[in-house]
Formats: sequence, C-alpha cells, structure tokens
Amino acid sequence: MLHGLTALLAVAALVATLLPLLRQTAWWIRVFDFPRLQIVGVLLVVILGGLALGWLDLPGYYGKGGLLILAVAVVYQAFRIMPYTRLVKKQIGDSTLTDGDRHISLAMMNVLQFNKQGRKALQVLQQADADIIMAVETDEWWYEQLRPLEQTHPYTCHEPLDNTYGLLFFSRLKLEGCEVKYLLDDDVPSLHTRVQLADGRTWVRVYGLHPKPPAPAESKTSTKRDAELLLVGKAIDKKDEPTIVFGDMNDVAWSHTSELFRRISGLMDPRVGRGLLPTFHADYSLLRWPLDHVFVSAHFKVDDMERLPYVGSDHFPIYIKLSYEPHDKEEQEENCEEADAGDHEEAAEKIQEGFEEEDEEEAEEDANPGQKKELTT
Repeated sequence: MLHGLTALLAVAALVATLLPLLRQTAWWIRVFDFPRLQIVGVLLVVILGGLALGWLDLPGYYGKGGLLILAVAVVYQAFRIMPYTRLVKKQIGDSTLTDGDRHISLAMMNVLQFNKQGRKALQVLQQADADIIMAVETDEWWYEQLRPLEQTHPYTCHEPLDNTYGLLFFSRLKLEGCEVKYLLDDDVPSLHTRVQLADGRTWVRVYGLHPKPPAPAESKTSTKRDAELLLVGKAIDKKDEPTIVFGDMNDVAWSHTSELFRRISGLMDPRVGRGLLPTFHADYSLLRWPLDHVFVSAHFKVDDMERLPYVGSDHFPIYIKLSYEPHDKEEQEENCEEADAGDHEEAAEKIQEGFEEEDEEEAEEDANPGQKKELTT
C-alpha cells in the first residue's frame, strides 16, 4: 500500500511538472504554473519515501530510474523558482538616492470584495502611507470604507464595481490623463495614467491591472489574461519613459506569460534576487505563491519592498518604494530580458486570440441575453 501511494504521488507530481510545458491555455493546464514550490515539496517527500521503501534495491532500473526522474523534476522546478530567491543577483539594484522628491511608493491591495474588514484595510494602507494606492475587488461599500484616503490622496480615478473587478486608485502625486479602460473584457477595468514625482519635473507612466484568472468560475482559459498583459507590454515597448505596471495579475512571476510580458515590455521584476513575497493565499501558509506584482523600467531602483499585514482578504497587500535614478538606466538594462522575433510573433498571436475569444463570448451573450452579466459602475 505504501509503495502504491508513493508511486501515485510520484505520478501526480510529475504530471503537474510536465503539464505547464504545454502552451495550451485551458485553465486545468495553466493552474499548474502556480504551485511550483508546493510541487517541489511533494517531489522531495516522494523521493525520501522511495528511499525509505528501498526503491534503490528494486530489481532492474524501475526504482533507480524513477528516483532519477523525480530528481530531474526537482532540479527543473527549482531552476524556475531560483530567480525569485536571494540566491541570485538582484535584477534591479538597491536605491542609492537620498532625495525624497525623486522617490515614488506604491501599495497594492486585493481586498476580497466580500471581506468586511474595511477598517483594518484602511488602517494598513494609512500606516503604509504610499504615494500611490490601488485597491481591487472594490465595490461601492469598499469605496465608502476607503474614502478617507482621499483626504491625503486627493488625486483619484475610481471604478467601483460589484462583479469583483472594481478598482479604486488614490494618489498624493499629481495625475495626468488618468483613464479607466476595458482592454478586452467589458467588465474588467484597468488603470492608465501618468504620475508626476514630487520634484515637479519627472513624469512616470503607471498601469494598474487585474485580469481574470484561469479558473472554472472566472475564465475557462488564460487567453484573455495573457492578451491583456501583452497588450500593455506592447504599448510600453513603443515608449521610452519611466514606467510602472502593478496589480493583481492572477499569474505567477515564473510563468511563461509573465516572462514573455517582461521581454516584450522591457520591464524588470523587483522580486528577482529579493525573494518570493507570496501574496496568495493569505489563509493557507502552505499554499501560497506570488500573484500581486510590480514591474518597473530600468529608470528605477528599489528602496524598500515588503508584504503588508493581513486584512481579512485572501491576498496580502504589497508595498514598494522606488527611487528614480535614470543615470544608471543603461547599466540596469543589461539585466533586462530581451524579446526576439519569435516573442513578438507569439505576443501578437496571443493578443489576436484574446480578441477572438472576447468576440465569441459577446456573440454567445447576444444569442442568450438572459445570461448576460450585469455591470454596475
């Protein structure tokens, strides 16, 4: 029985390792992008179990071969996770700037719409005291809870919705051209603006995103999530300006799509060399991975980055403080991942597929008007 259970776990862990190698967008395949650390844990348990059960002494190559395959899977998974540990060089350097007027701090919080700990969430955000605050999954009730932030952050751009995709955006720094756009889904907004640093001269392009996750109750594929990220990535690729993209991406940093987004956009991940900072799931310490992200251009360095306290949501909030240091831009760009022709072709295909899937869903809704979702703004 023990041999059978160990072998079953081994097969499950190997399947979970191999499925993400497929470029299919079905949710039941893409979901295995997320728990790489947990899969490593299962693989190690199976290897130890196999050793304890004497697999090395089994006749033929079954036992030794099985253990070798499991070890290769561990190495592969560890290779994917390794950049998001302190064992590698930081992709973005530490801040060397003392001029506060050339710093910008951001806080990102997925409040969980049905969470009612509004006072606690407000307190955490007030204590973090970030220049820019974005809260997602926010409806009108959450807007009333977080409205006191407008006293210190008078520049706002809100889109509260009751469909778990609402967003609230608060800034103490001046905004220009702030827009809420619906890039693909007609019920999933994103934030697009320019922010002026306190020095009064520097403008930073900021995007706030919260695409749908690949999950049965949300989206049967990752197609539109991937397309939304890559649409923004292509827009950034056409500009050469200080840029920050942040939000609940519903994707992990080590996924193929996240890596493709970074190559297309030319942005970098502050987590590289600094640690995972897993933000989801806040209630289960053994089932966590990083879903909330900040990507920045080479104009910036990192002054501070941390996970904020629990606020009753299934996500931990995340905070980052950046310094604007364009004099080191060229040096930092050496750490950027560069896109090749194949990357641009793949991105274009994924964006096209995203629009095609949206058209198909709209046609289905038109054919079945009774099933069309309500959208409250």
